[in-house]
Amino acid sequence: MDLRAVLRPLIAGTTWRRGVFLLLGGVLALPYAVLVVTFVQLFGDHGAPWPVVLALLVPAVLIAVVPVFSGGSRSLEIAAVRGLLGVDLPEPVPGRRLDRETRLRAALWIGLHLVSGALVVAALFSAVPMTLAFIVAQAGVDVGITDADRFGPFDGGDSGWLTLGGLLVLVGLGYAVAGLGALAASMAPALLGPAPDERIAALEQRAARLAERNRLARELHDSVGHALTVATLQAGAAREVLDRDPEFARRALTAIEETGRRAMDDLDHVLGLLRETGDGTVAPQRTLADLPRLLAATRTAGQPVRSTVRGTPAKVPPVVSREGYRIIQEALTNAARHGRGPVTLRVDVAADGLEIELVNALPAPGSGTAEPGGGRGLVGMRERVLLLGGGMTAEPEGDRWRVRVRLPIGATG
Repeated sequence: MDLRAVLRPLIAGTTWRRGVFLLLGGVLALPYAVLVVTFVQLFGDHGAPWPVVLALLVPAVLIAVVPVFSGGSRSLEIAAVRGLLGVDLPEPVPGRRLDRETRLRAALWIGLHLVSGALVVAALFSAVPMTLAFIVAQAGVDVGITDADRFGPFDGGDSGWLTLGGLLVLVGLGYAVAGLGALAASMAPALLGPAPDERIAALEQRAARLAERNRLARELHDSVGHALTVATLQAGAAREVLDRDPEFARRALTAIEETGRRAMDDLDHVLGLLRETGDGTVAPQRTLADLPRLLAATRTAGQPVRSTVRGTPAKVPPVVSREGYRIIQEALTNAARHGRGPVTLRVDVAADGLEIELVNALPAPGSGTAEPGGGRGLVGMRERVLLLGGGMTAEPEGDRWRVRVRLPIGATG
């Protein structure tokens, strides 16, 4: 027999943590024990008026029962189970009302926790002092044990047997704690685990968080990616003509500065969404109302753009206007990276939808410029379109690359 395997439950860290969990239940059970003892004494006292005792019993029962069925108590138990029993239970969904089945399961768990903890505390506080008393009695210290005292089949003179028995009781208590802790760990998912509705709510929250993260990733990609593309093109053009056309280089540096400032505004907006600020305000998001500035910056960067805007962009719902702006921005960025020559942009605001079309020439064969479609730009554009229930095509037509997007005006944000 492997002695180490036999002693492992007594020295394992999980046993000690689970013992703390059980002791916590015993501590929480103390007020209930005090209430029970108090009312037993009151009912046993024939001089106490029964109507008064019953009147005190009703609120005492309510005070004792309400925490057992409380959602807050369930949350505390889940935290204790995660930290001390090592069971990976999901966190409760904030603000969600518990159904009756979940409350009953949690109440049963809390009741078992209190009872098992009270038993462990009672055994611990009775076995440890007695064992220590028997051990020091072996050394000749008078602890008040006489030969007339009876401890089961032994008397006070059998201090050696009593010491051995006390040690065996402590060892047995250690195995009992290990067993109760393992049993509690196996029962926790069934009694404290989420109900089906709670699981669905948690999945919905997780999906919402993922959708928000994807949206922020698109914001960063489109705004900062566009700014870096423009700045790179401007810097390259300025380097080529720095000696022979200083005025153009000066204009290019001015465009880089303005593009960087706009990128910083967009970055501040995204960071404001990621973290709370003191007043809760963030920079406003760009919409189709900012399209003239975007086109002007693109032209300043050396990318010719012929644009046609029909309708009134101000009438476009905010969420469609924001996504439309980002789609145009990303399409212009792709044209600057992968295309050549001027870009033709058409924006139509109709009663039933927003149409965007952007056409640019594909790179010349052997130019070393990659064709569009290999990065995250088109993926982000399609995600924006799908979220608004629209349609999008992006494909080559001969020697030209054409992007068509239609967004329903009925979308709201």
